[in-house]
Amino acid sequence: MNGECLIKKVNILVNRKLYMDKVCNFIDKDVIKIITGIRRCGKSYLFKLIVEELKKRGVEDSDILIIDLELPKYNSIKTREQLDEIVLKFLDSHENTVYLLFDEIQNVKDWEISINGYYKLANTDIYITGSNSKLMSKEFATLLTGRFVNIEMYPFSFNEFLDYKKELNQTPFIVNELNSDLENYFEEYMQYGGIPLTISSQNDKEMVLDGIYSSIILNDIFERYEIRNIGIFNRVVKYVMENTGNLISANAVYKYLKHENLKITKSTIYNYLEYLENAYLISKASKEDLIGKKEITGAEKFYLIDTGFYKSQLDEKQHNIGHILENIVFIELKRQGYKITIGKANGYEIDFVCKKNNQKIYIQVSYLIDDKKTAEREFRPLLMIEDNYPKYVLSMDRTLQPQNGIKHMNIIDFLKNFNHDEI
Repeated sequence: MNGECLIKKVNILVNRKLYMDKVCNFIDKDVIKIITGIRRCGKSYLFKLIVEELKKRGVEDSDILIIDLELPKYNSIKTREQLDEIVLKFLDSHENTVYLLFDEIQNVKDWEISINGYYKLANTDIYITGSNSKLMSKEFATLLTGRFVNIEMYPFSFNEFLDYKKELNQTPFIVNELNSDLENYFEEYMQYGGIPLTISSQNDKEMVLDGIYSSIILNDIFERYEIRNIGIFNRVVKYVMENTGNLISANAVYKYLKHENLKITKSTIYNYLEYLENAYLISKASKEDLIGKKEITGAEKFYLIDTGFYKSQLDEKQHNIGHILENIVFIELKRQGYKITIGKANGYEIDFVCKKNNQKIYIQVSYLIDDKKTAEREFRPLLMIEDNYPKYVLSMDRTLQPQNGIKHMNIIDFLKNFNHDEI
């Protein structure tokens, strides 16, 4: 009950403008709106914002049907036939346009057949959410070619986090007297992430994170894919977390597990990594040869969708602050709609090559640039790139040292103020 109250509190206070702007572009358009993302990132709340927007546009309550498949009223619906029974009855009683909103639709077997059927009717505008990227499976994409848009949601950005803390009238959870309030807020964000329920919890953040993590693993992975060897799966997840910011291959994971005397095939490792992505627990970036302009196969980097899971799943000694900062920047860039690769140029690695609207930016992320050697390591790869696209080195330094046209920004300033629409 306490968890439900906290969620309702979030619902009252938070405005997800980034996502609402995208949704509003497609209201009453002849496409199905699919909203996907990790559990507890705010998809259900977005439905409430959509309903508010519909009412502003003159839509009556009686023309809106919301089916939340995790609520007691509807969680007994397991088949599309059961779903049809409710929806078709609603449709039969309306002649004007109706708005159908389905929350966590993946809980219904063969849901895509029903959704396709509703879509073909002349008087429906459809919105669905899910916590598994299999919503965008090849089968569904083929069934609804050109008839849907996918909007990916993420946990709160740092700006959203700050707005929410202000509305809750909460001081920073972590207080370091040497830091400013803003830096203390960022320390909390870095350690505990941006999931709304975690933020609003004052004394049990790790417990909340552990509960969300367990729910994802159990409901979106173990049950969905019928994983039998839970122990080995957990070791794979731990390996990925411990190696955030490092290039990982299935072969490397295989060798690690073999060294631990654990038996697993490389194909199973590939499957496990895919399951983690499908559940929106991790996101990957492939490697790109910037000189040859082609993708480099065999090794990728993986980042957690929410950095709070490092805190809840790894020992303190396993935390790498530089990699966690890199993770935060990566997810912010994903949130802003960039396609991201890991760059390689003349033997040097660029953390992020970010593409959007036929433009690029290059980004290096470091914890602190406090000596000449570190500065050379971070700036030199960017100096190897001869094009004129913007180049950034991001760090936690208070004193900035731009070089040769390469901008040096504080990470907090980047998250708060960087104009992502400039390029």
